[in-house]
Amino acid sequence: MSACILDGKALAARIEVALQEEVRLFSNTLMRSPRLAVILVGAVAASHSYVKAKSSAAKRVGIDSRVIELPTEVTTAELIRLIESLGDSTQQIPFDGILVQLPLPAHVDTRAVLDAVPPKKDVDGFHPENAGLLFQGRPQLVPCTALGVQKMILDAGIPTAGRRAVVIGRSDIVGKPLAMLLASRGLGGDSTVTLLHSRSPNLSAFTLQADILIAAVGVPGLVTADMVQPGAAVIDVGINRVDSQLVGDVDFISVREVAGWISPVPGGVGPMTVAMLMSNTLQAARLQSGI
Repeated sequence: MSACILDGKALAARIEVALQEEVRLFSNTLMRSPRLAVILVGAVAASHSYVKAKSSAAKRVGIDSRVIELPTEVTTAELIRLIESLGDSTQQIPFDGILVQLPLPAHVDTRAVLDAVPPKKDVDGFHPENAGLLFQGRPQLVPCTALGVQKMILDAGIPTAGRRAVVIGRSDIVGKPLAMLLASRGLGGDSTVTLLHSRSPNLSAFTLQADILIAAVGVPGLVTADMVQPGAAVIDVGINRVDSQLVGDVDFISVREVAGWISPVPGGVGPMTVAMLMSNTLQAARLQSGI
C-alpha cells in the first residue's frame, strides 16, 4: 500500500486562513498591520522566486511586507548598517520582522549579517539568542523549515513521544533546530533523536531504525526504499534541480511503497516554510508590542 501523502501545500493554506484572522485582530488592536522587511541581494533566480512567494503569502494574510533589493557588490558593513536602520524600533511605524534572503554573495560575512538582526525581529530564527532559547526548551522564534516539519508531523497525527527520529543533515537552518524540536518535552517532541551528517558511516544502520526519517542534505535521491523501515514517516526537506525538474533527497517513487507517510517535492515542506515565516512575523510583532 502506498504511503499517505503529507500535503504541505494544503496544510499551509489552512494555516494562512487561521493567520488571516489573527493578523486582523492584531491590526485592529494596534491600528497597523505587522511589518516585514526582506533583504534581497544580487540576481540569483531562485532567491527572487522564494522572495516572491514570501511576499505573496504576506499579502494573503494581511502582513505589510517590503522587499529591499541590493546589488551583488554590497559589503558586509553596508548590510549591517541597513539592518540596524530597519531594526530601529523608534521609527513611527517600525518593522516587526527582518529577513535576510540566503545565500549571500561569497564576499559577505553571512554570520555577521545574521547576527546583526535583533533577536525579537529575527523571523528566520537564526540569531544565537533564538538558537540558545530553543536549546533550553523555551523557544522564542524558531527556524521556519524546522517548525514547518514539526507542524506537518502534528497535523498528520504521527506519534513522536518515545519514537526514534533520524535527521539526516546538521545545518543550523534545519537539521539542528529540528533535532531540538523533536527531542523537546511536550507535544510534537519527546522523541529519541539521531542526527546524521556527511561523516556518518553506514546511514542505513540508523535510518532503518527510524520511525520518523527526515532528509535535509541537498543530495538528490539519497534516501532509497531499502533505507526505510516499513511504515515510517519520511519527510523530504531537500530541494534539488535535476534535468530542469525539482526533486528532493528522497527517491519518492520507491519510498512511498514502503513508508507510512511521505512528503513530496515540490508541495511538501516548501509551502510550510513560507507559512511558518508568516506565523513568525506575527509572533515577532506580538513580542515587541506586548499584545
